[in-house]
Amino acid sequence: MANTKTTKYIIGIDEVGRGPLAGPVAVCAFIMKDGSFLNEQFPIGQTYGKLPKLKDSKKLSKKQREDWFEYLKVVKNEGFCDYIVSFVSPQNIDKFGIAKCIQKALNESLAKITTQDYSNSSRFTLKGSDATQNLNNLASCQLKVSDADENLERLALLSSFHIFLDGGLKAPIEYVNQETIIRGDELHPVISLASIVAKVSRDAVMTKYSKEYPEYGFEKHSGYGTKAHYEAIKKHGQTSIHRKSFIH
Repeated sequence: MANTKTTKYIIGIDEVGRGPLAGPVAVCAFIMKDGSFLNEQFPIGQTYGKLPKLKDSKKLSKKQREDWFEYLKVVKNEGFCDYIVSFVSPQNIDKFGIAKCIQKALNESLAKITTQDYSNSSRFTLKGSDATQNLNNLASCQLKVSDADENLERLALLSSFHIFLDGGLKAPIEYVNQETIIRGDELHPVISLASIVAKVSRDAVMTKYSKEYPEYGFEKHSGYGTKAHYEAIKKHGQTSIHRKSFIH
């Protein structure tokens, strides 16, 4: 259960690319201000200006996802939010398994997003809060204190973040304020936003691969196991970006 007295920011976590036959898995950490700001700006199931209704990225069309992503890039540049997407390669997926690779990408995204310096983003700072100073302290950690005091300080700083994760995802235990929500990408807006960013980012990677491997149609199915994809594998064999352990 989150300690709302210490929460300054909320973070949504979602993964994309668990099941494809080819390409990396992606995990996005999406950070915004407190829940009241989020609910005002991005209510689930409602339209926002000319944008489509916010929902799980899988229930949006490609164009709708890209419209949201373009808007979020503007919002990010204006200092209202931030996001990090981490990828793990198909080679590592074959070597370590998909679950471990998702956790690796999750840990990496979360570590990066919680150590960003937001000191120049005035709109990102809650009025009257010390969240930005907390982030600066966490990023620099220049204080000459004992290991015990450092650990206590880090735990206090990490409690500034309330993390919402989709499905069965879990953050490392030091993130004390975390909540896993089944079907969270459909139910919580910050997870939906993470889902959109992860999906569009991974699709862009697969579109680049389609230029290297034009016979496979990666720009159309993003590496998922469609009939056309299986037929391409049968005809042309596997590429370096195929997950060998996923193809039988």
